[in-house]
Amino acid sequence: MRNLAIAVICLLTVVAVGIAVVGGSFDRPRTAPSPTSVSQSGSAIETVAGGLEVPWDIAFLSKTKALVTERPGRVRVLENDRLRGEPALTLATVARGEGGLQGMAISPDFERDRFVYLYASESSGDDLTNQVVRYRLDDADKLVNERVLLDDIPGNANHNGGRLRFGPDRKLYVTTGDAQDPDLAQEQGSLAGKILRMNPDGSVPADNPFDNLVWSFGHRNPQGLAWDSEGRLYATEHGPTGEFGLCCRDELNRIERGGNYGWPLITGTERRFGLGMPILSSGNSVAWAPASLTIKDGRLYFGALRDAHLHEVTIEDDRVSDDRELFKDEFGRIRTVATGPDGALYILTSNRDGRGEPQKGDDRIIRVSRLPE
Repeated sequence: MRNLAIAVICLLTVVAVGIAVVGGSFDRPRTAPSPTSVSQSGSAIETVAGGLEVPWDIAFLSKTKALVTERPGRVRVLENDRLRGEPALTLATVARGEGGLQGMAISPDFERDRFVYLYASESSGDDLTNQVVRYRLDDADKLVNERVLLDDIPGNANHNGGRLRFGPDRKLYVTTGDAQDPDLAQEQGSLAGKILRMNPDGSVPADNPFDNLVWSFGHRNPQGLAWDSEGRLYATEHGPTGEFGLCCRDELNRIERGGNYGWPLITGTERRFGLGMPILSSGNSVAWAPASLTIKDGRLYFGALRDAHLHEVTIEDDRVSDDRELFKDEFGRIRTVATGPDGALYILTSNRDGRGEPQKGDDRIIRVSRLPE
């Protein structure tokens, strides 16, 4: 009987482990405290441009030309791998803390309307607020005809969000931070701690869930947006490192219309009915500070500021099957990764933002035309 009892216990243990292994899904997040680390060996890397000052975003106009934002308020022109000295725009923004000139998006009808969209901070008395502004790129490659589409987005020295992207539905999506006031993220009437969705002219789309610009809420500081080939939206978000005595808990989320992603009610892999959970979390001991998102060949890539690497995520059957760290500590802080028209990944470093250790040539635009296997 004793041998039979031991055998039954062993069998139950094996079954339980099997259930835990196969039970992963979008409602069971994967925590990645120690993914595979890959160096640049076997990859093809080149520095396209250097000497930038906190580049924040890059948007491609053609195979040979792109615009790059610098947080102090400049939009630079990159053409044929050469950075022009004369900016396309110098904006009187408030570059304080994490504020300043941040995200950028190109109109899906750019060939016709020449519109470029920017996300920038401005002073409102003693406070900092953010706005979405539209410009037109003229024949001299200058941004003109400023039109503010949305202002008074709550801001602060930290947690300003700042990413702009047009979705496959041709709507403009905007990430906003909680402006260091966590409760705002749960207020559907506030623009803080949200992913917003607007028509290209700034108006509210008729099919938004709350009859305002809010598409999803309960976000702390989302800074990356990307859609897969099936039109599903993903976002990266900074977790509460140093806040409420917590560490890390950075997130990769799949965003649903009207979804509540929990901040500050839950963090990381915590569960509560009705609140969205990340499909991937950095866990409670490692802080990525994920600051971008792009999808290439079916894999998701985001830059890590604090953990100084490029993160690659593989999703199969609606769940994360693998993730790994690329170029760990080789480029420093990575603010943005974007897919170029040539199929390469373009990386913007952020070593001159006051939190990094600038090296000769920083900040840089780096092209990765072949990734490590």
